[in-house]
Amino acid sequence: MSGSLSRDGRLLISARMVRAFAYGFGSLVLAIYLKERGLSESQIGTVLTATLVSGTVFTLITARYADRFGRRPTLVLFSALMALSGLLFAFATRWEFFLAAALIGAVNATGYEIGPFLSIEQAVLAEAGPEWGRNRRFALYNMAGLLATASGALAAALPELLQERGFAARSSFQGLFLLYAALGLLSAWMAGRLSPEIEQAAAPQAEAKKISPASRKKITRLSLLFGLDAFAGGFVIQSLVAYYFYNRFGVSLTILSTLFFIAGILTSLSFLVAARLADRIGLLETMVSTHLLSHLFLILIPLSPTFEMAIGFYLARMAISQMDVPTRQAYTVAIVAPHERTAAASITLLSRSLAQAAAPSLTGVLIQSVSAAAPFYLAAGLKSGYDVLLYFRFRGERVGGGAKAEPRT
Repeated sequence: MSGSLSRDGRLLISARMVRAFAYGFGSLVLAIYLKERGLSESQIGTVLTATLVSGTVFTLITARYADRFGRRPTLVLFSALMALSGLLFAFATRWEFFLAAALIGAVNATGYEIGPFLSIEQAVLAEAGPEWGRNRRFALYNMAGLLATASGALAAALPELLQERGFAARSSFQGLFLLYAALGLLSAWMAGRLSPEIEQAAAPQAEAKKISPASRKKITRLSLLFGLDAFAGGFVIQSLVAYYFYNRFGVSLTILSTLFFIAGILTSLSFLVAARLADRIGLLETMVSTHLLSHLFLILIPLSPTFEMAIGFYLARMAISQMDVPTRQAYTVAIVAPHERTAAASITLLSRSLAQAAAPSLTGVLIQSVSAAAPFYLAAGLKSGYDVLLYFRFRGERVGGGAKAEPRT
């Protein structure tokens, strides 16, 4: 594997792991920490929404200006903002300051990276080694990030451990956000060590090739459907699920951190299973079938009378719910022409980010006005609708130069 990676490629993957580790514990404790600091559910939802909005805005800025400003300086800048955000969360005293921290930094409340780093790093990674190793580089990049996220979830137990040793609740959480800031600085240092070779001007011939009307229609429909899925997923992002378990069952951060660590491991392994399953039954069929089954487990989580049952259903969901991620990415680039793939991936990613950003603030309102279980039911219903619409709209679509998305025989 290392033979297919350049020095820049290894630095990118290392930086991804550093940030993912920070996101692992940050997403788990953020809502709980804000509650401990006296914020209401609606205020917590607003802060979580702000983290998603800022990631989307920064992604748009990156797509437009990163090549002009420079890829390396852009990565350093966003890493520095990540560090500043960690400091603000550690020392803020009013909810407006928490909101500002969410808006300026690459804070991730979902547990999965969706911010501005991805578009730059993936563009660089594609050129960070020989062409024959490109798929393996991307596989390592995603697997390493998810495993680091899972490991970071274990660090979420730090506030509880510090409190057992006499630290006040506020100072125990401050230590974790100071660690978050330090990891942001480490990410900036790694970005600064990237070589000047990563700076690439946009290819003029790529700009000359426009998206065909047929592909534009496909991308638009996919973006709308992926947006619906992301909006539904925004009701059950990792921060809110941790908050639900914490409030309903009174479980400790130590238990929660272990739970989300195991969930991350199961999810990372599911990526490998998804690729094999797609070879057998097809990309679209893999996306829809695994997704629909995961919604059943999502509904059963709030119906569980005990924490043990709820854990079982949550882990069962996480073992299959993200199998559509690699298959969705592969399907998106397969139904358009090669020169249209960057645009297709960018547009669908932004549609997901924008749609997901609206849900957490609504979740706070749902919890306050309806019940703590309402977001789970709503998410499952909307996601099921997405799967049905996706399948019946695209089941006859041809991919990869005209061949239907059939399983291999």
